[in-house]
Amino acid sequence: MGSLPPQLDLPSPPSKKPHHQHISETTLLNLFKSQQDHLNYFFQNLDLSQTLSFTDTLLNSRGTIFFSGVGKSGFVAHKISQTLVSLGIRSSFLSPLDALHGDIGALSSTDVVVLFSKSGSTEELLRLVPCARAKGVYLISVTSVSNNALANACDMNVHLPLERELCPFDLAPVTSTAIQMVFGDTVAIALMGARNLTKEQYAANHPAGRIGKSLIFKVKDVMKKQDELPVCKEGDFIMEQLVELTSKGCGCLLVIDEEYHLLGTFTDGDLRRTLKASGDAIFKLTVGEMCNRKPRCIGPDAMAVEAMQKMESPPSPVQFLPVIDHQNILIGIVTLHGLVSAGL
Repeated sequence: MGSLPPQLDLPSPPSKKPHHQHISETTLLNLFKSQQDHLNYFFQNLDLSQTLSFTDTLLNSRGTIFFSGVGKSGFVAHKISQTLVSLGIRSSFLSPLDALHGDIGALSSTDVVVLFSKSGSTEELLRLVPCARAKGVYLISVTSVSNNALANACDMNVHLPLERELCPFDLAPVTSTAIQMVFGDTVAIALMGARNLTKEQYAANHPAGRIGKSLIFKVKDVMKKQDELPVCKEGDFIMEQLVELTSKGCGCLLVIDEEYHLLGTFTDGDLRRTLKASGDAIFKLTVGEMCNRKPRCIGPDAMAVEAMQKMESPPSPVQFLPVIDHQNILIGIVTLHGLVSAGL
């Protein structure tokens, strides 16, 4: 039989010790101060007449305002477009690549196309310009380099003054994109004010967000009603209503008369206090004898956020509010848990 080859004496791999990198507080603070200086340069040198013309053009646009850009400028353009959409302004992002492969069909002669480019020499945007112009759109470039090709090819140019990038090589577009974002979002708020957008209109565009819900949802939209209500009569014995008290998930009983008028409330806290004070005598007590005859209530058309504020108001917070109409007839209950679950 053949013998095994001799065991090779291979060197063991060097042990890797974790190397913890560190940035000093002074270095970080100096970077923030430098970026602040670069942004101040932008604010101090921005041509307000150009900015006003740009803003007026967008305000008076009869069509869609399209934004376009490549790379980081493209991300900024897309974000600004979405900001305008959230304000109820017709806007969309136009990919310069997809535009040349069919998406340019979305353009019409009433539209405005805003092209973001730091250098003004982005090839994809320069190829888009003649095609967009053939559709009759109004072209605006937003650039930071003077006398650039894109500015010369468009109907309007807005120059965003850029001292330099925060990057030590003056290459990574971190300051240029920051001023693009500040510029675009500030113009968006100017348009918001000029169009007299109300808080309610803004909320209508954000129905799923907390802002929208707080301005749109009313008590009747989030309250429990009908079979979900833990109701009882004032002559009912407390101990006979324990199932009703605990099964509806409201932590209370709503005491009503034959016509469903609200007479009072009896909570699980009231049950504990009554049991402690009365002992065995609780078996003979009715709900009406121990209920709160003056509970906090709210109407169905009140805003849901108002219900939450009322629950949290002095002298002590509560977990629910009976919902009554103008005749004191019980129509529902709104709970703190229900409001939180609804995103408020």
